[in-house]
Amino acid sequence: MSIFDQSHQTVTYQYNAAGNINFGAVENRADLISELEKLKAEVTKARDAEVIDAEVATDVDCQITKAVQQAKKPEPNKNTILQYITTAKNLITGVAEAGGIVTALMEVAKLVQNLF
Repeated sequence: MSIFDQSHQTVTYQYNAAGNINFGAVENRADLISELEKLKAEVTKARDAEVIDAEVATDVDCQITKAVQQAKKPEPNKNTILQYITTAKNLITGVAEAGGIVTALMEVAKLVQNLF
């Protein structure tokens, strides 16, 4: 049996969307928009925990907001939405603690391909 000494470890922000964000339940554009709004809130939490630099978090939030605005249009442009999501993902790729957000953004990109 392995024993791990976890004393002296400090846990900072960890992305955990259990019960909060569920991209698997997205069936339409309105669902996607709702989940993107939840993801924006998660970015804010990461910023508040100083996991993501405030300036980067603002840029990520802006890109997600633009994706939401585009998705709300009567005839949204799939490529534009994907561009915003990809830019948001690229801004935080490499921040280990934000890996879950990056994964979520990758899920969004897949959904956009299917929904639009």
